[in-house]
Amino acid sequence: MDWMIYGANGYTGRMMVEEAVKRGLKPVLAGRSAAALEPLAQKHGLAVRAFALDNPVALRTGLNGIGLVLHCAGPFSATCRPMLEACLDVGAHYLDITGEIDVFALCHEHDAAARAKGVVVLPGSGFDVVPTDCLAAQLKRELPGATALVLAFEAGGGPSPGTAKTSVEGLGKGGRARISGVVKRVPLAWKTRTFERDGEQRFAMTIPWGDVYTAHVSTGIPDIEVYMGVPPATATRLRRLRLLGPLLGLGPVQAWLKKQVEKKVRGPSDNTRGKTGCVVWGEARDAAGHEVKRRLRTPNGYDITVTAALGIVRRLLDGPAPAGGYYTPSKLMGADYVLSLPGVRLD
Repeated sequence: MDWMIYGANGYTGRMMVEEAVKRGLKPVLAGRSAAALEPLAQKHGLAVRAFALDNPVALRTGLNGIGLVLHCAGPFSATCRPMLEACLDVGAHYLDITGEIDVFALCHEHDAAARAKGVVVLPGSGFDVVPTDCLAAQLKRELPGATALVLAFEAGGGPSPGTAKTSVEGLGKGGRARISGVVKRVPLAWKTRTFERDGEQRFAMTIPWGDVYTAHVSTGIPDIEVYMGVPPATATRLRRLRLLGPLLGLGPVQAWLKKQVEKKVRGPSDNTRGKTGCVVWGEARDAAGHEVKRRLRTPNGYDITVTAALGIVRRLLDGPAPAGGYYTPSKLMGADYVLSLPGVRLD
């Protein structure tokens, strides 16, 4: 089938294109601006389609003949719904690289429509949330009666512009955790703790990572917290920001903060990505106090985003076609999928 990378001229989109071509794939490159896409398309001899997501007619015309979309244009809080609904209308599989809890919930709400259309809807096909989702499924397999799950990661290299903008949006929403099966709002840096890495204790704080939503879908575990490794001062600053929570969510404040991101954030260089990796921790516990733990090491988060997402693309291109509906990575690809990706290993 013909398939498309939307947002192909963005930081992660360009990486997707380069790796896809190395794998012998020929995606259609899409985005809002043909001028921004043409140099990349000409370099690789690929087709271009330019259309905006806020024009429903142009969007559906742009998807004509496309069987799968890998959506890489965030923040997905603004871009997911129009692309997802268009994919359902035209019968195209929908993948994205979001890590936003509300976007996962939105996609899940379209499960019945996706089933009826025979369309796979799988948000979070990158670092958000493939490694953590697969690790959660592995832990559930090892401890079937698990009632509590803790996931954590420490990532180096710095964010892309899209990731930084998503983080800005999160400041106004506060934290999230799943408690007794329900996703609930909690304060920024709600909890802190440490995780062991190379014989050292690494400080971490709770964050509203996508697994708060998806890990429950994958495992049924009712209590889920996700932590990110940060300097202790970062948690202190976020706790000071709690009183400003409502102000941080105001449109003008958000616009100003995102403008600062556009000015200052470029994403990690190839050299930086090559020198930095990630560690992912997982802990599951049952009501009797039994506990299992696992730890993964992965390449830089942007590198694994590319290989994870393109692995899922290849699965859907090559078949056999799965039933339509909403999927998490482990539900479609299996709990051990992450271990098949380059540079990933259990530690």
